[in-house]
Amino acid sequence: MDRFMKAALDEARQGLAEGGIPIGSVLVHEGTIVGRGHNRRVQNGSAVLHAEMDALENAGRLPASVYRQSVLYTTLSPCAMCSGAVLLYGIPKVVIGENLTFMGEEALLRLRGVELDLLQDEECIALMRGFIEARPELWNEDIGVP
Repeated sequence: MDRFMKAALDEARQGLAEGGIPIGSVLVHEGTIVGRGHNRRVQNGSAVLHAEMDALENAGRLPASVYRQSVLYTTLSPCAMCSGAVLLYGIPKVVIGENLTFMGEEALLRLRGVELDLLQDEECIALMRGFIEARPELWNEDIGVP
């Protein structure tokens, strides 16, 4: 596992330790993490703070040129909202820890020219499987399932 996915996984573990959903993300520009975050919907009572959104928020306001030269790392396949942010800001590449527990909008991202690198990392898979088994109601809430 490279250091950026490890940083995203560390974020996911932090989210779980806080009582939240264990998904983490980092935004990398020219080999440097410029934003990091984890799912904070539970902790902040938020409707939108998925890990990718938190990483973008924590990166702060950046010029469009920075987004267009960045890579977003996320432990889980990005949902429609987070994929929309990738497209809006023109992030050209997303490295995905796994998509076995949740398949996000990968087809849309590929269709719109975003390069995807899918790792199927065992640690990412085990973390999400364990969480979904332990807290199915919270997981369903996060992905919009009644």
